[in-house]
Amino acid sequence: MVARKTFFSFHYKKDNWRASIVRNSWVTQDSAGFFDSADWEAVKKKDDSSIEKWIDNQLSGTSVTVILIGSDTYGRKWINYEITSSWKKGNGLLGIYIHNIKDKDEKTSTKGLNPFTQWKFTLSGEEVSIPTYDWIKDDGYNNLGKWIEDAAKRRGR
Repeated sequence: MVARKTFFSFHYKKDNWRASIVRNSWVTQDSAGFFDSADWEAVKKKDDSSIEKWIDNQLSGTSVTVILIGSDTYGRKWINYEITSSWKKGNGLLGIYIHNIKDKDEKTSTKGLNPFTQWKFTLSGEEVSIPTYDWIKDDGYNNLGKWIEDAAKRRGR
């Protein structure tokens, strides 16, 4: 299986630690959407159109977007933008609940709401649901590649 360039979306301030666990499992793959805190701190001070352009540049060349769902992911402005932009560009989408991954203090968090329920997604005129998985319960470490490939295939990529 060929590695797909994948964009990972997450609530940076709250979930960066948990997202890094997922990232490290994918470190040998071709992924986008992980950046250091200095990059994000600089970008988020800009105006909305500059942030949108930066996100669109991050999405460039990707075929799948993974939304890492933490306790406060639902309804976040820039995650919503990443979801809608990803769908418009034809990326496969999937969500992974990361609340069961321990943070730097060895604590888990509460399960967040599914951010995909805010939209209706259609393919060939049919409404489709976006699959979600639990990183711990569904063995994300061993299944992430399959989940990404399935998401790409659903979009014909």
